[in-house]
Amino acid sequence: MSTTNTPDRAISRTLPPLMRLTEAAVERLQSLYTRGEAGKMLRIGINTKGCSGMSYQMDWVETKSPTDESVTEQGITVLIDRKATLFLIGTVMDYKSDKFTSGFTFENPNEKGRCGCGESFHV
Repeated sequence: MSTTNTPDRAISRTLPPLMRLTEAAVERLQSLYTRGEAGKMLRIGINTKGCSGMSYQMDWVETKSPTDESVTEQGITVLIDRKATLFLIGTVMDYKSDKFTSGFTFENPNEKGRCGCGESFHV
């Protein structure tokens, strides 16, 4: 008689959201979508680049690709390149502005390290 240990049903667990947008990121994207980038959408992806191996890539696109994932928060939608989804799960996109710089930032729980200049990361 064989005694295998097979579960009667699969255990399911809740996955973190693919990406979240902070209030500051939503406000900045609203401004961009209504002004110079009206009619376009922001697509976020990952490139192999830099001294740590990967970097975030943001491009304006006219249409959603059939393979794009989309994240909508407070009525603002960004597209995620499907090839980047595993690297971005749980990431928070923010917009920061200070005296010398301004731009979108990513707080990615999958990152294991960043290069000294902050341009690239590795997982």
